[in-house]
Amino acid sequence: MKKIILSAAVAAMALSTSAFAADKGIDIVTTGQAAIYVQTHDDDGATSNTSLGSQDDSIANVGLQLNLDADLKNGFTFGSQLTYLGTAGLEKNIVSDVVQSANTLSGNTTNELALTKIFVAKQIANTTVKIGRQELPKSLSPFAYSESWRVFKNTFDAAIAINTDIPDTVLVGAYVSGGTGSGELGTTGNLTVITDDLGALQVDGTAYMLTAQNKSIPMATVTASYYDLDDINGIGLDGTVMWLDAMIASKDLPMGLKVGLQGGMISPDDAGTVLAGGTDDTTAMGVKVGLAPVDGLNLCLAYTTVDGNDNKVNVAIKNTTGVKSPLYTQMLLNQDAIALDADTIMAKAAYNTGDYGTVIAQYSTTSAGKSNLMGSEKDYAEFDLIYKVDVAGVQYFASYMNRNVDAGGTMGVQAAEDAESDNVVRFWARYNF
Repeated sequence: MKKIILSAAVAAMALSTSAFAADKGIDIVTTGQAAIYVQTHDDDGATSNTSLGSQDDSIANVGLQLNLDADLKNGFTFGSQLTYLGTAGLEKNIVSDVVQSANTLSGNTTNELALTKIFVAKQIANTTVKIGRQELPKSLSPFAYSESWRVFKNTFDAAIAINTDIPDTVLVGAYVSGGTGSGELGTTGNLTVITDDLGALQVDGTAYMLTAQNKSIPMATVTASYYDLDDINGIGLDGTVMWLDAMIASKDLPMGLKVGLQGGMISPDDAGTVLAGGTDDTTAMGVKVGLAPVDGLNLCLAYTTVDGNDNKVNVAIKNTTGVKSPLYTQMLLNQDAIALDADTIMAKAAYNTGDYGTVIAQYSTTSAGKSNLMGSEKDYAEFDLIYKVDVAGVQYFASYMNRNVDAGGTMGVQAAEDAESDNVVRFWARYNF
């Protein structure tokens, strides 16, 4: 240990002396975050005996991310991110597994580290080109975006170009070959699409995306995205995604009124004899209305509908991580219920108390069709109670989720296969530096 400290000190002195002697290097800006994340649940499955807080029914992570960013001059910038995901020994007596993995229970400390970002960007007039492992935002890439519901966001191996030459318009072109996945940051893999009959299918080829976001219409932001998915599951099945989102909001509207409209289609090629019965397009639409009737209070009502063909293979309206959905009715855990052959209504209220944080209550109910991912005609309901607060620079999040599905439905997310009701408690704390 002393040798390591001494070596680090000598290296630091050498670097400082070199920098003082001649300014030939680059300045690296260091930022990051530290987080702890714990989740436990209790379901009514007959095949298991679960209870809130028990070791067998709890998962957790302790994590640290370090960002190293630099200006390489001449319009070039560099970014990287090193992620540590461990448990701090919580698996010894408090939890039985991890929320998110970088091979954290392997016993090999090297395997607890992941290179979650590394990219180079170049600014050319009004165009930015960014190549490498990076986050992609949901607002511009609704079917290949970095999800924030776990400990740390997943990232993608991609090349993107962002252009702002057209007034009030952002154009984004992207080539996405894969990514780290939302649950496993230690390895990279293909993009994933979810189907009702065949489960998860890998996109063995690449995804090409084109997005246009325009704000020239008064009070409106309109975003249109198109994806081409190449070689799904290695059987030569390709697919396209078309998606439109329009948000209407203005300070001039009464009571903070906001209206959102979304809709689109996933169209896989009809594989004919390759897939029994072939495939069918999946279409979806949604609407949401938000109000702020009094200071600190925000209300939202949303409705989404996704169709399904009982006789053909259907692709769910999901992110290509295979987990969350871009639909307005997405809550903490209901993605499988809402993403295919489903009509969903969601109501939400959020009250910001100021220094004492924000309290959020939201409820959704889903009427399921025969192709629903939770089971044929297995209706689903979820209630989430969330509390968020910032104290001394630390963000705290606590939530209670109650889920119910018709008998024979499959909820997943830790719940037993025969469970009809599940209670989940989630807590995390995060410090950004």
